[in-house]
Amino acid sequence: MAYEGKVLRRAVQRFEADRRQREERFQQRREGIFRREPRLGEIDRELRATMSRLISGALRFGTDPGPAVESLRKQNLGLQEERAVLLERMGLPADCLEEKPACPLCGDTGYRDGGMCRCLVHYCAREQQKELSRMLDLGGQSFNAFSLEWYSEEGSPELGISPRENMDWIFRTCKRYAASFGPGSGSLLLTGDPGLGKTFLSAAIAREVSGDGCSVVYDTAAHIFDRFEARKFGREAGEEIDADVERVFDCDLLILDDLGTEMTTAFVQSALYAIVNGRLLSQRATILSTNLKLEELGRRYGAQTASRVEGEYQILPFFGEDIRKLKKERR
Repeated sequence: MAYEGKVLRRAVQRFEADRRQREERFQQRREGIFRREPRLGEIDRELRATMSRLISGALRFGTDPGPAVESLRKQNLGLQEERAVLLERMGLPADCLEEKPACPLCGDTGYRDGGMCRCLVHYCAREQQKELSRMLDLGGQSFNAFSLEWYSEEGSPELGISPRENMDWIFRTCKRYAASFGPGSGSLLLTGDPGLGKTFLSAAIAREVSGDGCSVVYDTAAHIFDRFEARKFGREAGEEIDADVERVFDCDLLILDDLGTEMTTAFVQSALYAIVNGRLLSQRATILSTNLKLEELGRRYGAQTASRVEGEYQILPFFGEDIRKLKKERR
């Protein structure tokens, strides 16, 4: 999973800060126990010093360290037994002076088996949700908060289905998509008039997928195309803009919102095709949200892009009355 650079940096910083806090709390607890029973502090220092003293002495004189190690083992067992007795008298567990990692899988390093451990992934997911919250109301936009009451039950003669029945199918499709998200999940096209819930359900998907530890980029089409143009034509340079462009191609899930509201140019057409085609080839999922119909996408962005979307994306058509207007009328 490819997290955005700033998300990963903040996650690692928080991870390290929490690890240092745990170490400091552990040391404070140890020191408190040693103050209550100074002999435990003496035992701790003896256990730490004995190994290096005996082994270094044996090696310095060129002798076999085996007898020294055996002597050390017996001496340490005696010290450990004494420590256990003292701790029991104090009503403390025998292992309370042993520092244990919060994550036994990686030993609090954040990495294991050549990849990121799930403990660090959890930190990345939290930081990513903070980043997404700057654009989306992730607190309110969730599957649990979605309601079908705003969609009419009256069937459409043209479509043979009511807005509510259609939205019930779309809702279940989006929820299933988010719950089972992973490699090969495929891509979605959310299309329909404004105010029908496209952004709401996109945000709900982003919330759940990012919470499961996958990297998600949610941005408007206009802003993404602006960043592409800035790098292409040299208006801006540097690591930040390169990272902005690369994250579009590398994230596990890209959600491109408000497609069609930007000024469409030949460059924008080329950039959208590069995004759509590139992510399909790398088997990375994309969600396009637009007020445009499928045939309008073809006219605006070209037959190649429309063909890739129509052939490879699951199309979710939204229809009904503008929910924002309905809510305003009820106030």
